[in-house]
Amino acid sequence: MLDRDKYDDIAPYNQKESEEACQRIKEHPEFLYAFAAAMFPETDDVHEKRKAFVLGALSRLDDVHSYDDFQRMITCDVFLKTVLDISVPRFSFSGQEALDPGQSYLFISNHRDIILDCALTDYALYLNGLPICEMAIGDNLLSNQFILDLFKLNGAIIVHRDLPVRAKYNETIRFSEYLVDRVMSGKSVWLAQKSGRSKDGLDVTHPSIIKMLHLSKKKEGVGFSQVIRDCRIVPVAVSYEHDPNDISKAREEILTKRNGGHYEKSKHEDMFSMVRGLREYKGGVHIAFGTPLTDRDYMTPDEVATEIDRQIHSCYHLYPTNWYCYDYLNGNRDNSDKYKDFDADRFMLRYEILAPEVKTFILESYANPVRSQLAALARA
Repeated sequence: MLDRDKYDDIAPYNQKESEEACQRIKEHPEFLYAFAAAMFPETDDVHEKRKAFVLGALSRLDDVHSYDDFQRMITCDVFLKTVLDISVPRFSFSGQEALDPGQSYLFISNHRDIILDCALTDYALYLNGLPICEMAIGDNLLSNQFILDLFKLNGAIIVHRDLPVRAKYNETIRFSEYLVDRVMSGKSVWLAQKSGRSKDGLDVTHPSIIKMLHLSKKKEGVGFSQVIRDCRIVPVAVSYEHDPNDISKAREEILTKRNGGHYEKSKHEDMFSMVRGLREYKGGVHIAFGTPLTDRDYMTPDEVATEIDRQIHSCYHLYPTNWYCYDYLNGNRDNSDKYKDFDADRFMLRYEILAPEVKTFILESYANPVRSQLAALARA
């Protein structure tokens, strides 16, 4: 049985905390309106849309008694429906038939958007009548009480990042304990395959993430392969036809390389990225669920990471943007049948004023999933 008191500061809200958080939101609807203002693009009827969003959320808060209630009634039924209406004309999913509604899983996903990777994974589960999950997020995103409430009302498990070495190790063990015990006790969890978003389109699982899972059980004498079986890891590939943050990601990555691997984010940079990711056009978004890693004994973190990558690369949904950039960089049109109705001129216009190295980096980020998938299929 999970001792929740031991994890109170990192765990999602319990019933009492959820109800108190909802009361805080009700008492300050201006925060919800500010959130709506950031999410809705400027149009003639934008005020009415923002108002309807806020009233729709407020009207449901009295019926929220748990973070699971909030995720279903507000995040899925109000917030994500709005996001899809604004910026995602095509939302699809695959692989969900391999998931058992009576089973819990550790979903390990590629990471492209701060909020939507997990939120839309949850939405795909919700639409298919499958249990939704808790999610691991860094404490760097928690800039105020309202943001903390929103995340914890959405099942957030807080990862403390800026800690001294010894404290960080102990916190990693505690996080591992919570994560593994939560899945084993019947609640699914979402976890990114590495710390930080993929900026270059190369989705690679860090073995350290897998090694972390074993830390808490190792001291109990439980073997690595047993922990992996108990976690029932399911790889998830999230793909966006258009990445609203592609330009900012490219600039950040290039500056990081110029500064010898260091990049200092501005105070509100993550917040700007979150808003941009929510409101700007994404085209199609696809959630592809892989198959649980319960088919054999995995002996090392590298083995597990390799299989997660293989599944993510193989089931990643490639869009015309990916195939066009792949051919463009190769100087041919070998795959033109995969983007025959694609408006390439309009797509490229977005990047024309950028420095050549930034533009090339962005095009590479769209082409890399094609390269990863072709390589994975060639090894199969």
